[in-house]
Amino acid sequence: MTEARGSTGPNGETHARHTPGTPCWVSLMVHGLTTTQEFYGELFGWEFQPGPHQLGPYVRAMLKGQEVAGIGQLPPDRHLPVAWTPYLASDDVDLTAETVRLCGGTIGVGPLDAGDAGRLALGSDPSGAVFGIWQAGDHSGTNLSGVPGTPTWHELITFETASVVKFYETVFSYDEEPAPAPDLDQIALRVDGHPVAGIHGVGTALPRDRGPHWMTYFEVADTDSTLALLTTLGGHILTPPHTSPHGHVTTVTDPEGARFALVQRTSATPT
Repeated sequence: MTEARGSTGPNGETHARHTPGTPCWVSLMVHGLTTTQEFYGELFGWEFQPGPHQLGPYVRAMLKGQEVAGIGQLPPDRHLPVAWTPYLASDDVDLTAETVRLCGGTIGVGPLDAGDAGRLALGSDPSGAVFGIWQAGDHSGTNLSGVPGTPTWHELITFETASVVKFYETVFSYDEEPAPAPDLDQIALRVDGHPVAGIHGVGTALPRDRGPHWMTYFEVADTDSTLALLTTLGGHILTPPHTSPHGHVTTVTDPEGARFALVQRTSATPT
């Protein structure tokens, strides 16, 4: 789970700006903003501050005084999937958005300004998986990593990697690193030689009710105790904890159905 130059280190050091292509922020749009804050506040120890008013009702999640994620409220008339969405860094969001269109993707929102914080767009790749693009202004993105309660990895779950990897390589100038085992349809996307995100082809195991989608992994100190708390707070366990190259991992949902993964790093986990 090595991050590119410009991100934070395992001791929570802050950075100035994320390298283009690096996941730099993750945001969740929900129907119940207050109840969602209560859930994640209890689960991860987050506190909240108001976000840019241009984004409507929106808060930034804070941990140890640093920004780690955003949560906004969906308009009552918008029946959109409730999902965590990673934002990929760009030096020119307008140019990146145009490249997305030229490569067969779509732009559903923006590009638009978020006050002095920066400029953003929401798009989807040719398979329909939604992601964000962020051009930093005063807000560079997530300012803390390597500690429980922070996003630590982002992975695209799709039918098969071959159909979308060229799209991401062209739009964000990634290099690809194939899976070490030939029977795994898995690719790491690299920036400056470092893996920053992944693509995992799962074929017919892809959830029919979700389609291709990005999955955010949040670090926890102990998977079992976090799962016990999650279910008490109204969340649900989708897959039991299992060992992966990222650590001890389980997939869960919050009370509104947003999917995410919990990962407890092991001593052998790459960083």
